[in-house]
Amino acid sequence: MQKNHTKLTILFLCTGNSCRSQMAEGWARHLKGDVIEAYSAGIETHGLNPYAVKVMTEVGVDISTHKSKLLSELGNIDFDYVITVCGHANESCPLFPGKTKVIHIGFDDPPKLADKFNSEEDKLNCYRRVRDEIRRFVLALPKKLK
Repeated sequence: MQKNHTKLTILFLCTGNSCRSQMAEGWARHLKGDVIEAYSAGIETHGLNPYAVKVMTEVGVDISTHKSKLLSELGNIDFDYVITVCGHANESCPLFPGKTKVIHIGFDDPPKLADKFNSEEDKLNCYRRVRDEIRRFVLALPKKLK
């Protein structure tokens, strides 16, 4: 696929493309859309996590139209960077041809964190914490990659 040479093309890769990678794509499009062409995908597909949608909506980022997708569904995109956002995706990351750089920036898994709590608010707070950590990381892009 023809690459837009004015923007970095970044893929956020996670296990199920349901939460962390979706939030990272949402933040990158929202905060850095002028310099980053953002995508997300999973090693598997687990469906879009409704809590992730809810906490992103709270901060004005709508990811409700995103869908959980496999890397193979993205076609032949020439990524500058692939950022794995969970350990399993990092361990299972396929090889990318050419100049693509793969880096790992791990974030806690919100569903696993939330499992420890009973109240809806406590569960949402787990997602909010990870959402805000991902936001801080995305704000540092693209400098953080160089």
